[in-house]
Amino acid sequence: MDYDGRYQQILEASKKHPIVEGHVFKYGTAGFRMKADLLEGVTFRVGLLAALRSRKLNSQAIGVMITASHNPAPDNGVKIVDPMGDMLEQDWESLATALVNAASHEQLVETYYKIAEAQKVDLKSPAKVIYGRDTRPSGHKLVSALADALESSGSEHVDYKILTTPQLHYLVRATNTEGLPSTYGVVSEAGYYDKLASAFVKAMRGKRINGQLVVDCANGVGGPKFHEFLKHVPKELGFDVKVVNDDVLRPEVLNLDCGADFVKTKQRAPPIPKPQPGVRSCSFDGDADRLIYYWLDPQGSFSMLDGDRISSLAASFLGELVERAGLKDYLRIGVVQTAYANGASTHYITQHLKLEVICTPTGVKHLHHVAQTFDIGVYFEANGHGTVLFSPDAVNAFKNTEPQSPAQKDALDTLSAFVELINQTVGDALSDMLMVEVILAHKNWTLRDWALTYADLPNRLVRVEVKNKDVFETTDAERRLSKPYGVQDEIDNEVRKYKDARSFARASGTENACRVYAEAATRSEANELAERVARIIERYGDGV
Repeated sequence: MDYDGRYQQILEASKKHPIVEGHVFKYGTAGFRMKADLLEGVTFRVGLLAALRSRKLNSQAIGVMITASHNPAPDNGVKIVDPMGDMLEQDWESLATALVNAASHEQLVETYYKIAEAQKVDLKSPAKVIYGRDTRPSGHKLVSALADALESSGSEHVDYKILTTPQLHYLVRATNTEGLPSTYGVVSEAGYYDKLASAFVKAMRGKRINGQLVVDCANGVGGPKFHEFLKHVPKELGFDVKVVNDDVLRPEVLNLDCGADFVKTKQRAPPIPKPQPGVRSCSFDGDADRLIYYWLDPQGSFSMLDGDRISSLAASFLGELVERAGLKDYLRIGVVQTAYANGASTHYITQHLKLEVICTPTGVKHLHHVAQTFDIGVYFEANGHGTVLFSPDAVNAFKNTEPQSPAQKDALDTLSAFVELINQTVGDALSDMLMVEVILAHKNWTLRDWALTYADLPNRLVRVEVKNKDVFETTDAERRLSKPYGVQDEIDNEVRKYKDARSFARASGTENACRVYAEAATRSEANELAERVARIIERYGDGV
């Protein structure tokens, strides 16, 4: 089985990057992510799959990103980006898993050719793969394994070196749309900065940003890239930024007591630098695809504005613009959430903003897919990962509607600027932060004004270890358990005892445990409900 005369080359290259035995690897939402010393052979094999994917899709460029995002420094990961900058098509996740788990070098090459045959891939056609990595030291070795896979499979490849994850997604889409009417931007890192900076100026429409913004970059790749971006922003815009936690020279401080994941899970500001009351602050995560805002009030009390808040802010502003642009009856605006979205945010969007909300299972690919069904689809997970998608119909309406007044023209121009400002391929902390800053400037709001739009219901998330997580099956976008039989009735009985309450449980994707979420009118009731549901899950899961 040697359809392209490369059997021996791939075999010899694979021997330089052996897989670590005794492990079963599974491609998930984050690709393959684990301790970096397990990843060299995995990354080589992912390179082979990326080459197959490119040839399958008529030689379009495929991306490979090497990052472990908000994980600690010793971890790393590798994931594939499809031609329009979105995540690998779900059907191919199982192919990635099969290829990476091949038991020997020979079996690997045979699996490679079998996938090519089953997918009707012409192995003689060209392939193109572009790739980047975050600042983790382990990235060097993994990039080398990836390059060997691409060389041995006869694939053209471009190493963009150190990038944020959203920058690689941008570059993949820009590469595949170059020279087309739908061009996404100039195919370079500078092209990414120029596109965002230009759209930022246009979207501001002469408004002023009020006060300094402190940006915590999680000691990750977002630090140097944000500094680089700021060189492209005109001084006269008056964008006063203080960049903190931008140390990429000491790998051990990556995501350590800082970054979006720290702020969201610990519900407090990073301890360094010492938080100052009243200062508008935000955090990126380690690869700059998540964003959380927060501030301390004059009494030193911490307030957080997470993905739910960013989602409602964006939906509110875009809804107002669409109305002022005279397009309300022509464009469908919707917000996509998961079951973890705070009930108060859902109520605010449906009852106050009068916009449609759809709930999907957890995972960005589910949210992104449903957001594409709207003309303007807003999606954010509570962890701060999200974006806004605009349909071709919406983009054409912004460009081609003949304004009947200066106010209508202003709204149409602002909407067109937002299409360029927002990175529609994936959640992008830098792009999303610029979006938030523009909206706050237009509304002349402080973070306190933003926070006062609604009051979050108190909530609690509990992890319950079980003997077998797979006995728990969900339905209704993971909000209800269909199995084991009887468990949902017991949860419903507990929920009825509390005001404004809801609770659900779902199996973890990575460990033998379930996560229980509960919210209620008061903190003590939310805690009590979470504990009661946790005990039910423990009993049904034969808890350990």
